[in-house]
Amino acid sequence: MDFSVFFQPAFSGGGIYLDWVFSGIKWTLAVSIFAWIIAFSVGSALGMLRTTPLMILRAPAAAYVELFRNVPLLVQMFVWYFVLPEILPRAAGDWLKTQMPMPEVSNAILCLGFYTASRVAEQVRSGIQSIPRGQTDAALAMGLTLPQAYRHVLLPMAYRIVIPPLTSEFLTIFKNSSVALTIGVLELTAQARQISEYTYRTFEVFTVATVVYVLITLTVTVVMQRVEQKLRVPGYIGSAGK
Repeated sequence: MDFSVFFQPAFSGGGIYLDWVFSGIKWTLAVSIFAWIIAFSVGSALGMLRTTPLMILRAPAAAYVELFRNVPLLVQMFVWYFVLPEILPRAAGDWLKTQMPMPEVSNAILCLGFYTASRVAEQVRSGIQSIPRGQTDAALAMGLTLPQAYRHVLLPMAYRIVIPPLTSEFLTIFKNSSVALTIGVLELTAQARQISEYTYRTFEVFTVATVVYVLITLTVTVVMQRVEQKLRVPGYIGSAGK
């Protein structure tokens, strides 16, 4: 194996191929982190709505989850980038295609974020539903409104219970960010493919890309294991033998 290829002058000039790798890592992290912010925020709201006693709130949240969860991510990426601008009013469509800051990156973030939100919603819903009914009754008996009970009692407890599955979703969003290459985002996989095409060093290039993905996911796993240990609720999932 000859990894010196990464220190050769890049095809486009103005640097070496290792710079392309760092650029890919930067965009992979940017897309993944901003998409996770959307996914966690929207998913938490949807998961909460799916457990409310009001059907008028549960039904739209359930419809969202079933729609986004059951359509392949690749199809959704194409819909966001190619289809949505064509079905919106002309001014809005033109803005999405040409005037939005970094249209490819922005659409990739939105698509990945709203797609992952449907999966986060199910994790949050399961966490809330695993909490004994007595905690909700106690919160209401203390004078809290239902929204206050969710905010101060149910959601904080649910998050602590579902840290392991949420960690898996966070790791998945990093891997799913590679789909963004299909709409022109030069994240890590796209950069690796470009370097491979210019240098014909496919094995070395994708070996490095694989190692980078592994290092990112291992780092997240170790950090989240520490968080889980600090926030673990005695008697709930993940507490056995600890």
